[in-house]
Amino acid sequence: MTEFGDFISALGEFGLYQKLLVLLISISLLLNPFQMIGQVFMVLDEPHHCNTSWIRAIGPNLTEEEQLNLTLPRDADGAYEQCSMYSPVDWDLVSIVAYGLNAMEKCSSGWVYPSAQAPSLLTEFDLVCDRKDLIDISQSIYMLGLLLGSIIFGPLSDRIGRRPVFLICMLIRALFGVGIAFVPHFYVYMAFRCVVGTVEAGIMIIALVLATEWVGVSHRSKAVLISHCCFAIGQTILAGLSYGIHNWRLLQIAGSAPVFALFFYIWVLPESARWLVIKGRIEEAKKVLQKAASINKRTIPPQLLEQLKPETQPKPGSTLDLFRKKHLRKVTLVMTCTWFADSLVYYGLSLNVSGFGLDVYLTQLAFGGVELPARFSCIFLLQWFGRKKIQAILLLLSGLMCLIITGIPKDQPVVTTILATTGKFTATASFSTSYVYSAELFPTVISNRSLETLSKTGTTEAGVDLEKDNHKFSESK
Repeated sequence: MTEFGDFISALGEFGLYQKLLVLLISISLLLNPFQMIGQVFMVLDEPHHCNTSWIRAIGPNLTEEEQLNLTLPRDADGAYEQCSMYSPVDWDLVSIVAYGLNAMEKCSSGWVYPSAQAPSLLTEFDLVCDRKDLIDISQSIYMLGLLLGSIIFGPLSDRIGRRPVFLICMLIRALFGVGIAFVPHFYVYMAFRCVVGTVEAGIMIIALVLATEWVGVSHRSKAVLISHCCFAIGQTILAGLSYGIHNWRLLQIAGSAPVFALFFYIWVLPESARWLVIKGRIEEAKKVLQKAASINKRTIPPQLLEQLKPETQPKPGSTLDLFRKKHLRKVTLVMTCTWFADSLVYYGLSLNVSGFGLDVYLTQLAFGGVELPARFSCIFLLQWFGRKKIQAILLLLSGLMCLIITGIPKDQPVVTTILATTGKFTATASFSTSYVYSAELFPTVISNRSLETLSKTGTTEAGVDLEKDNHKFSESK
């Protein structure tokens, strides 16, 4: 009986057509890092203090320094308190100067940012002091969107096709990504971020499925890792964008609007031939297979095309299938821990790029610079040494780098950044290995569903934990 893999072999397992398709899919992943990590550069710490302009009504001729001395308490280091102020009183200026103010309260009239050069997300929505937790909540909500996307778009692409779902996700990402730049309130910002996270998950999942369904089995890991390389290039682009554009709204537009340039995907992105066969759309499948063979300069024998019949559609796998059999249950638990560890280290370093003591933009550039060789090297490492050994070694090295960093004094930022960059290299390679390893460990019927569940569940859990830890870290600095 002829199988679909025979048609892929006939047209070429990784010919020019598949290479162009992988490149096409990879381009759509270039801006993914911006949506995932870009917020870090919009909420960089800014010196701030309470708005105490109330005293101007009493003493309009006060200098700024006199105003601050009269209305703000100082901390143990002699600097003005950032989150508290002296309570306003009805006294005249002479009495305030003579007796001073003692009662304190939290900032009640907003904050002032003396050194802010351009509006950032932090300064525009006052994400400081008691409102600082909203930064962590926003990132966690984005991670929740990734989980929702993996639940929604995987099954949806099985039902209506890879191509339409991918195009819909791209359109929503562009509209809501640009829309974020015009939100009037931070809660609207978080809602839009959740939507963007949801469709980002759909794009990543369907890109992976499209790439693997058009490529021969022996070349699938290569196709996945090549697409990951474009994600690494996007990390470097993020460093340049955030360095050149400090206005957070303009930065958001710059990181989202280029998606509209990919509108030509409507005409050039093919549907999965395998999905067409499963759905019984044989004539459409024949056309796309013949087109692929033509570009690869191969010919599919007519007698082979005649044997193309609708495949019996397998029963869709569910998340519960991962726990029904003892072997699958064991593999699922082990790989869940692996994904969690990958996400914890990868996002822990990525989202804390401003906390290592050196220039945040140079650190991001270094992080992006090591991602490309990390992902590219996996193509060869996995072929030479196998999946299990590489996964174990990379996880061990990633965790070791993070443990060493905790013992480095704060006055050694260069050492800390070097260790963090090394950890980012190993964590990135481990992440790519997990994608390939997970897809190969599970039966075909549930491989896509298992990858969706493991990757996004691990990422979401790690992301939520990291936001808690990052908040504690930032308060301890």
